Amino acid sequence: MGLQPDVAAPGDSGLTSVIIVAADSGDGLAECVARSLGSAASVEVIVADNASRDGSVARVAQLYAQNEQVRILHNDKNLGFGTACNRAAAQACGDALLFLNPDCLIETDTIARLRAVATGDARIGLIGALQLDAQGRVDTASRRRDPLLRRALSSFSGLARLASRWPALAGVAMPPLPADGVAARNGASEPVEAVDAVSGALMFLPHAAFARMRGFDEDYFLHCEDLDLCRRMRDAGLRVVCATALHVRHAKGGSSRRRPLFVAWHKHSGMWRWFSKFDPAARNPLLRALVWCGTWLHFALLIPLYLLRALKARFASVA
Repeated sequence: MGLQPDVAAPGDSGLTSVIIVAADSGDGLAECVARSLGSAASVEVIVADNASRDGSVARVAQLYAQNEQVRILHNDKNLGFGTACNRAAAQACGDALLFLNPDCLIETDTIARLRAVATGDARIGLIGALQLDAQGRVDTASRRRDPLLRRALSSFSGLARLASRWPALAGVAMPPLPADGVAARNGASEPVEAVDAVSGALMFLPHAAFARMRGFDEDYFLHCEDLDLCRRMRDAGLRVVCATALHVRHAKGGSSRRRPLFVAWHKHSGMWRWFSKFDPAARNPLLRALVWCGTWLHFALLIPLYLLRALKARFASVA
């Protein structure tokens, strides 16, 4: 398993290390850094640059050349999301970590509220928030169940719509929250909901908990490493929760739109790795073979679609 060796977690009390992985992330990166620095809570910002060539990291370096709160770690190649996070976390000084996508925009009080949730319950190992798109719709990845084979099949077939009547048919997506987005408070200052997993676009956790897990599994490159970390947290007896009253804007796909086939390949690889590690169905040789074939057949069917989109984008740019 590609995990970091055991390391002691730094303990600068009250400091949150915001870790942003950049890979040709575009103009959103500078705004993400600026919003992080504008937090009411004490922060340092570490940009882990996966060999960006679009000038976005260079602009941030120029803007914050004299700012000791901002550090940039330059990787000589694209190490993948989890590996870049691990490298940055190894140099982080805060007693808490916030892994944040460059297209995810937080508010002034976001980190302070996340810290309040963490300090309110020592059993919490990882916290997410509700992520909203440009239209204000909640991304279902903000709060979800483990993508076990039976749940994936239920979601794919549409049978998950009957889960309110037959809970065994529940899919990966969780039912919508009430209109106010609030779950039980359980005595905490912020309402939280216990979930299987949250999105890697925003993950807040005590540095000590991350060190205990030995970081992200580096055998994932770009997808499902968030699901993996959440699962290992829960297996270790720690809670994974979503702060349901906390909303952040997530534009989604700043880097992935430029390389859709590359992203799709690694997404399918990550899905296969998670299935192999955690799904009881993977112990059945026949099911394992069927899932492997289904995973890569699905990827193969996507290739013509992505190539067609690339051609359309090229013609549009010429016109």
